[in-house]
Amino acid sequence: MQEKTVELFRNAPVPKAVISNAIPSIVSMIMVLLYNLADTFFIGQTNNPYMVAAVSIATPAFLLFMAVGMLFGIGGTSLISRTLGEGNERKARRISSFCFWTGLGIGVISMIAIWIFKRPIALLIGASADTLDYTAEYLGIVAAGIPFLILSNAFSNIIRSEGKPMIAMLGMIIGNAVNIIFDPIMILGFGWDVAGAAIATVLGNLFSAAIYLCHLLSKKSILSIHPKHYRVRNGIASGVCAIGIPASLNSMLMSVSNIVINNLMQQHGDMAVAGLGVAMKVNMIVVMLLIGLGTGIQPLLGYCFGARNRERYMAVLKFSLCLAFGMSAVMTVICYAFAGPLVTAFLDNADAYGFGMSFARIYIYSGPVLGLLFVLINAIQSTGAALPSLILSISRQGILYLPTILILNTFQTAQTLAMAQPVTDYLATTLAAILFMVTYKKYFGAMQPAAQMCDAAVQ
Repeated sequence: MQEKTVELFRNAPVPKAVISNAIPSIVSMIMVLLYNLADTFFIGQTNNPYMVAAVSIATPAFLLFMAVGMLFGIGGTSLISRTLGEGNERKARRISSFCFWTGLGIGVISMIAIWIFKRPIALLIGASADTLDYTAEYLGIVAAGIPFLILSNAFSNIIRSEGKPMIAMLGMIIGNAVNIIFDPIMILGFGWDVAGAAIATVLGNLFSAAIYLCHLLSKKSILSIHPKHYRVRNGIASGVCAIGIPASLNSMLMSVSNIVINNLMQQHGDMAVAGLGVAMKVNMIVVMLLIGLGTGIQPLLGYCFGARNRERYMAVLKFSLCLAFGMSAVMTVICYAFAGPLVTAFLDNADAYGFGMSFARIYIYSGPVLGLLFVLINAIQSTGAALPSLILSISRQGILYLPTILILNTFQTAQTLAMAQPVTDYLATTLAAILFMVTYKKYFGAMQPAAQMCDAAVQ
């Protein structure tokens, strides 16, 4: 770790340390947010709510493939980093090649499967008679980009393991920018509608993957994607999956839960599905900013924990919680007050707008606690507490959310069903607070402060 970074982590005033770490992470999340909003926004300009519903329905299917990319990305990064720390560059190249070719193979198989079964898949994930053609068309085109989607998500992480964060960031920015630029050109300019959105998405993933491939094939990288380095044995496959599978579970559960709620919302009509999709996009504005804050402070908390500096750890945590609550409150007020214009940006149909407006305000009910939730999740992860971290990572979109959806669906109203997310967020925040207290007591309870350890060593 560079001396300047150590100084910031160890001695800088807490507000400066927190904000300096949080801002880059928040900026990265804003880029992801813009990428996620682009398709729905420009499709909304066609004034066809069935197209908006189709994109919303198709999105969860591709969250699964992003999760596959995360599996190889997080799992590969962890194993490669440890391997390079041991000085074993040969094994690192083999791990990198394993992640590339296995991810590519899964991508190609998935692409062919979606081409063959796109209509049954569209029906399975919630398409109706009115949205089936649009959903199947979108799935069929975006399927061509699945191999690039998996590779770009995997290597945006793996390249960081060799100390090249700027290359990783460059690939992400260029991919997102290409998608955002081509969306209006192809959707509105060429009049390709859903097909245009799908092509822009494929191009974005293609450009992102190309940036990483150019780097990996250059002499500047110590990693490899050459087939001769491909290995499965000697702890490579098991080592990648051991860390990668838990890391990808949250994205997989998000996909599953979105498919479930889309199918249940379908009983209230296509306009309800379109409104729900837009409400999720509006809520994402708050979620992404607060995720950025949480992930941004994790290295700082991790450093304090590693240094056994309990006092600074708690000072950082308290300031972060206050900052998170302040950001949550401000964003909640803004999104609630401006729900109308935000929904109008995506939907023009009166019925769809009514659902979108109602759902957006329901979703924002969880705004005040979201910041606390993401800070606590990252605080627990900073201690290396594997089981509590795993429980929380699968709670918000899985073990808490899915039962809540099914229970609230018994009330047979679209608005009550939409309440599943805010109810889950309050439950998840309560669980996070309890798990943090247990974790803090366990990991800090028997731990001597750094100063006391030094005094003991001197004596």
